[in-house]
Amino acid sequence: MDVNVGNVLVMKKKHPCGSDRFLVLRIGADFRLRCLSCSREFMIPRSKAEKNIKQIINT
Repeated sequence: MDVNVGNVLVMKKKHPCGSDRFLVLRIGADFRLRCLSCSREFMIPRSKAEKNIKQIINT
């Protein structure tokens, strides 16, 4: 999967705030994502993130 820093990911599962769009801040063994609705940042393992990606929006 070709994910780069600065891309917006549309995920299958929504964040508790209701948004399904996340900005990629860091890539490695984990992804650091920022919710575009509430601006909360969190880390998620790469394997879990790649399973849940619905669409990648290049910016």
